[in-house]
Amino acid sequence: MESIKLVTGICAIVAAIYLIVVLTPPYLANYRFEDAIKTEAQLGTYSTKSEEAIRDSLFKKAQDLDVPIAREQIKVQRSGVAGAGSLSIDAPYIVHVNLPGYPLDLHFDASTRNKSVF
Repeated sequence: MESIKLVTGICAIVAAIYLIVVLTPPYLANYRFEDAIKTEAQLGTYSTKSEEAIRDSLFKKAQDLDVPIAREQIKVQRSGVAGAGSLSIDAPYIVHVNLPGYPLDLHFDASTRNKSVF
């Protein structure tokens, strides 16, 4: 009876470690991508950088982080004039993870809105 508990416990620990190893990289990449989006929105609100230039910059960052997103999925919208308006960025994407016997789609919605203080 004790050997069954031991084997079950070891299997549970191995499964937990496997899940951590497989699921951590997409979440970490999403965290870094969201941080890049927030930084770009803060800087882009007060600059004359075009929406296309912001989109290109974010797409390059996504490629560096191995985020599976198409350039067209990154929506950049400026309201008002540069330096006195607001900027919103939306970048939803899905990461497919193949777990043994259970394929999983992780839905991420990296987005931010930044409003000028003027």
